[in-house]
Amino acid sequence: MEAMLIAIMFMIVMALGGLFSIAGAVFNWNFFFEHRRARRLVKFIGRNGARIFYILLGIFVIFCGVMFVIFISHSLR
Repeated sequence: MEAMLIAIMFMIVMALGGLFSIAGAVFNWNFFFEHRRARRLVKFIGRNGARIFYILLGIFVIFCGVMFVIFISHSLR
């Protein structure tokens, strides 16, 4: 049971990270795209390309968190 609780907490953290990435891209937050690590991506593929990348990244992170919980729940049966 403790492993499932940890898995759910991990999924929540992953979901929040994914939602933050999606929100930063959708709302075009300057602080999000002016971060030193994001600046490289913006310089390489442009601001709109970076926005699309971060939306896809957010979806992928949320998907990974959900799949992690599903796999843990099936392995605990």
